[in-house]
Amino acid sequence: MNGDAESEASPYPDVRDPRVMVAVPRERRAAVAALWALADRLTRLLRDAREPLIGQIKLAWWRDMMAMLASDPAALPKGEPLLAELQAGWGGQGGLDALPDAAEAMLLADGDAARAEAAAAFGAALFALSGGGDGDRWGLVWGAALQEGQLEARQLFAAARDRSPPPRGKFKGNKALLMLDRWAGTIARHDGERRWRSEGLLLLRIGLTGR
Repeated sequence: MNGDAESEASPYPDVRDPRVMVAVPRERRAAVAALWALADRLTRLLRDAREPLIGQIKLAWWRDMMAMLASDPAALPKGEPLLAELQAGWGGQGGLDALPDAAEAMLLADGDAARAEAAAAFGAALFALSGGGDGDRWGLVWGAALQEGQLEARQLFAAARDRSPPPRGKFKGNKALLMLDRWAGTIARHDGERRWRSEGLLLLRIGLTGR
């Protein structure tokens, strides 16, 4: 990546990056992309929330939609493209309500320890739904990207650095999630400063060798 592509890149690793998505089994790509689009929508909701109560109301709507997706997907409201994508890939399946729940915990987290716990929990929930693996480090980097203050962001990056890289076996052969964890570790190591070339080389190496 370079130039405008770099400036528009996600501040945290995203499975929808083509370098990562190629490692997702072809038959699962649409469903996984929809899941991460949901995570992105919730992330933007958190970023834009000025009042916790308003944020909670919006998260409650998504929680209700995820419950409906599991129990009666045909009843989902029409006209929301993301709901249509989720219905196609996740209709009749439960568990996606874990993401609005984790996002709400992040919204309400008060203090450094609570923020770190909530951020790691969001990553853990997203990785579990994506096929399994340890998403804590990714979640801490995700949480750092949400912070307006540099001190709060650095504390979350430090928390990510303090966690040892999970062994490859934790990811049960899911190369895409392994790539996201190692990518998050690299971003945390540099306190969020992006090293586009080295990040790209890291993804290439894992993609080719699995390590």
